[in-house]
Amino acid sequence: MGCLGVLVAFALILAMGTWAAVGLISLAATLVVAALVGWAADMVVPGKLPGGWIGAILAGLIGGFIGSLLFKALGIHDPGFSLFGVDLLPAFIGALIVVVAVELYTTRRPLA
Repeated sequence: MGCLGVLVAFALILAMGTWAAVGLISLAATLVVAALVGWAADMVVPGKLPGGWIGAILAGLIGGFIGSLLFKALGIHDPGFSLFGVDLLPAFIGALIVVVAVELYTTRRPLA
């Protein structure tokens, strides 16, 4: 009976390891897609997004959230594609909003 308990515990540990590995791979893929969306939004908006790739990842993640809320509030069905759980069109539009807001906030203007 003790051997059966060890085998069950071993199977549970392997299952948890597989779940964690798949979860980490999916998280990494989502971060890569968010970085690409944030980078594309940074290329469209004049200026430079602060933070480099980390800023692009944050703009993509926050933009995806804002874009999905915006599309849902306006009742627009997403006509675009989804990649690794990220809806590309709402994420891109939301990232554009985030990059424009950051650009307006961080740009220095002369005092008049």
